[in-house]
Amino acid sequence: MSVRVVVSNPDTGNSYQVEADVNDFGGTAIGDEVEGGVVGLDGYKLKVTGGSDDTGRPMRGDVEGQAIDEILIDGGTGFNPTRDGERRRVSVRGGEVGDATVQLNTKVVEQGDSDLQDLLGEDEGENDE
Repeated sequence: MSVRVVVSNPDTGNSYQVEADVNDFGGTAIGDEVEGGVVGLDGYKLKVTGGSDDTGRPMRGDVEGQAIDEILIDGGTGFNPTRDGERRRVSVRGGEVGDATVQLNTKVVEQGDSDLQDLLGEDEGENDE
């Protein structure tokens, strides 16, 4: 089963999408660092910052495991309050990567030898008509 991995480069502000096998991230949770080789970025180190499951539920690092949980929150991932003191019970996915994960958000924490744009960027003339 594949997962879409969004690789963000905080130095440039660019992000790139890469397909990978979800089994390569087995046992990984939000906040963990993984080797970039699992998405073709040898020499890079990536930090998992979030993701979502097959129904669009966000992953939250404060929810254990891979299960779906309904939690009462006053802001953060999964809910943006519109007034002071507003809270809501929302359905979220645990912070561990599993079979239901379809998107995984990561950021570069250690640069490799090659330029990220060269490895993952699309060619400039590719979309010309």
